[in-house]
Amino acid sequence: MTVQTSLAYDRMTRFLGSAWFLLLGLTVTHKLGSSGGEPWPSLVASFCTAVFYLTLALLILIRAPAKAQAEGLLPRIAAFVGTYWPWTITFFDRTEGALPNLLSTICVLAGLIMILVTIRHLGRSFSLVPQARSVVQTGPYRWIKHPLYLSEEIVFLGVVLQHLSWMTVALLILHIGIQVWRIHYEEDVLRRTLPEYSSYEASRWRLIPYVW
Repeated sequence: MTVQTSLAYDRMTRFLGSAWFLLLGLTVTHKLGSSGGEPWPSLVASFCTAVFYLTLALLILIRAPAKAQAEGLLPRIAAFVGTYWPWTITFFDRTEGALPNLLSTICVLAGLIMILVTIRHLGRSFSLVPQARSVVQTGPYRWIKHPLYLSEEIVFLGVVLQHLSWMTVALLILHIGIQVWRIHYEEDVLRRTLPEYSSYEASRWRLIPYVW
């Protein structure tokens, strides 16, 4: 792939990825504006979800170019499925119960705060397809290697609670499996591209300290 082709591909994926989350954010915002009779836990959960989607749209637009990325089709499929497909649950029927929506608000807020803190240290090294930019060792990266994946999963749990059904729970389980798949691809490209990553990964947990 030539430099020009690579740049064009990066711009295209950046635009399409940002447009997808912008669409989701606007969809949730539109539903929020036409749901005056809903209880406040549901409204707050929707507002937090809209902010999350719009934040992702912005982060995708401003990310820095990658030094290297995983080769082949499978890493891209994992990134596409893990990043875009599960969030289609935004179009599912909503849960009316106050407790699921209250728990959803807690999860989405906690995950969003974790994402913002992580991005504060990650900077423009944010990516979707497994790519190598730099080895960040500050903030949450002092304890775990993939705080962004953990944050995203907490938010996804919150969105599932807004649309609770056996199908969305199955999507959550499937999404966790895909994220684990993406983590292995990302670690491989970092290990091959950035020599300092080997010493870093040897002393860090992946997602949950003392568990994995």
